[in-house]
Amino acid sequence: MSNKAMHFTRRDFLRTSAVAAAGLSAVPYISCSGSTVPAPLTRSFGKLNFDVTTLGLGGQASLQWTSPTEDPVEIILKAFKLGVNYFDTSNYYGPSQTNFGRAFRRLKLIPGQPGYNEKLRKSIFLTSKTGLRWGKGGYPVDGVYSGTNGTMPAHTLYDVNRTLSQIFGDGTGAYPEGAYLDMVLIHNFQRENEIEVCFKGIEDTNPDMEHIGALAALRDVRDGTNLTGLNPDHKKLIRHIGFSGHYSSPNMIKMIQRDTYDLFDGMLVAINANDKLNLNMQHNVIPVAAAKNMGIIAMKVFADGAMYSKPADWSRTSEHVVRTVGSEQLPSQPLIQYALTTPGIHTAIIGIGHVDDDPAKCQLHQNYLSAQVEPGGLGEGDRKEIEQMALAVKEGKTNYFQVSEGGLTPPGTPEIKQEIMGDERVVTLAWHTAIAGNEPVRGYEIWRDGEKAGELPHQPQTGTAPFQFEDKPGNRSAHTYQIITVDAAGNLAASEEITVRSV
Repeated sequence: MSNKAMHFTRRDFLRTSAVAAAGLSAVPYISCSGSTVPAPLTRSFGKLNFDVTTLGLGGQASLQWTSPTEDPVEIILKAFKLGVNYFDTSNYYGPSQTNFGRAFRRLKLIPGQPGYNEKLRKSIFLTSKTGLRWGKGGYPVDGVYSGTNGTMPAHTLYDVNRTLSQIFGDGTGAYPEGAYLDMVLIHNFQRENEIEVCFKGIEDTNPDMEHIGALAALRDVRDGTNLTGLNPDHKKLIRHIGFSGHYSSPNMIKMIQRDTYDLFDGMLVAINANDKLNLNMQHNVIPVAAAKNMGIIAMKVFADGAMYSKPADWSRTSEHVVRTVGSEQLPSQPLIQYALTTPGIHTAIIGIGHVDDDPAKCQLHQNYLSAQVEPGGLGEGDRKEIEQMALAVKEGKTNYFQVSEGGLTPPGTPEIKQEIMGDERVVTLAWHTAIAGNEPVRGYEIWRDGEKAGELPHQPQTGTAPFQFEDKPGNRSAHTYQIITVDAAGNLAASEEITVRSV
């Protein structure tokens, strides 16, 4: 183990614990499995009107791939006992939804059943996901995959009903009146071609449409409308809509920009200490989602276990589930706190491989304690030190699920036009957001004929309207322009030269 890693584990590990504890000095404590733990910290969950705990329970790990020695229901019950209030699952997670159903019965969270605890149901936030991109009809589109662990072929609302039945009903399609999901996410959004499929039919929606994307269908069961003809009983089955992604930050930005109807209330995004070794999320899509006040959930905090004993590849069996708490080289606490101190993040979902009566061996207990950190609980120097620790694991090649190419890019698709306004010539330059590398984009410089003509600060581009800069050259000669991206470290990325003719 390097001296740097030892330095963090002996000094910074304790100090970050103190930071977390300082933020909890005024909150009550609860008892769990014979040990006393602080009541959970919460954060305002964007525009979702909910105070979410900083730790959420992920729906994979032992909830999906269960070894004979683990009980997924006990994991869920322990999370409730700790006060965790965000719960994640998916129609792609094998028995995960059914395991939630078993736990919810013990917690009396089934509407219509004797002793139904409506107050407890309202106190939690339950999210599932659908990989079914088509709400109705559908046709092959290159790079677009639509699927579910249920029966295929199927459309989006099949997954919504499947989730409700597996968690609240009989598991074969039926579920009680009053059952609902707090949010449904478009699962594992990756490629640009998926955007128009998901949004197909969102404008001027009507039942006569042959092909309708997932979002128009989800909007109907959120609002209780029947614009698609797919919700004839005008049911309200979900409260919010969002999407998840861990692959391409630029494509995720485009997904948000396409959402002119403000359908998206939430985003589940991969963020860990090796993020900046890839085409990163923290300087690109996360600020865009935050600018739209979306609820932002962190995932892959441990790179799906690749920060520890698991190979950097997809999990497929219970043997891939990590059941230990951190490692000597890389404790789990700094990784959790790195994710939760990333600006814009509200909560982090972490899958649990093992719970134990011994708090030191219990992943859920330790993750819970580590998550008690305020948004500003780590300084920039602390975050960089954690990045160095993570870099030492597998040479930083842990994020197999994320586009590996990075680096600062020039402004996107620059355009130029000119007009005469009265006696004055006005040249207008327009461009779309640059993609940040290791440092956030600070702004854009506009150069005319090799000299700086002006600059514009960067802002998250939440819609399709481009950045614009007006230049008044004071003459009618031809001119050559460049737009240069500048990041916080002073790195530059210039567009190609674009020319306006003389007038």
